[in-house]
Amino acid sequence: MVVANELHVPINRPVWLRLESADVIHSWWVPALAGKMDVIPNHTNYTWFNAESEGLYLGQCAEYCGNQHAGMLLRVIASKPADFEAWLQTQIAPTVNDASVAMGRDIFQEYACSNCHTVKGVSDGQFAPDLTHLMSRQTIAAGVAPLDPTSLKAWIDNPQALKPGCNMPSLQLDTQELDAVTAYLLTLR
Repeated sequence: MVVANELHVPINRPVWLRLESADVIHSWWVPALAGKMDVIPNHTNYTWFNAESEGLYLGQCAEYCGNQHAGMLLRVIASKPADFEAWLQTQIAPTVNDASVAMGRDIFQEYACSNCHTVKGVSDGQFAPDLTHLMSRQTIAAGVAPLDPTSLKAWIDNPQALKPGCNMPSLQLDTQELDAVTAYLLTLR
């Protein structure tokens, strides 16, 4: 399962993580769950933890990694095993191909969005977070903003305004294109 800055885990089960970086040294750190582990380009590190109770565990990249270091938040959501399995089943399920948002999906595919982001069955981007089940998340931009229609639209329109120094460019979409892409992404549950 590939997720972005929001990790769902079952309680009372060891969770093993393979940590890799595409760009600079980061450090995975969720203090209530485990010690720090560096994430180094061209090197794979491993760590593990066991969440003993339900809840939201917050973490932070613990290695200065550039302009957005302070904005690299981590969220671990620990759930009862049955709740985790239910969440996992929704993540495995394919996204609905909603005809009412075809224009937004087409724009997503035509512009650079599909080069960076994966949406299973639509695009195979490898650089940025997988958006297949985007709307099952609580936040966007590594925890900088809540994931709601207003924040999502603002993020698509001008990512640098929410998170200066991030790698996502503004594609300068017109109002109709911006509304269409936002509507499409809102269907990715």
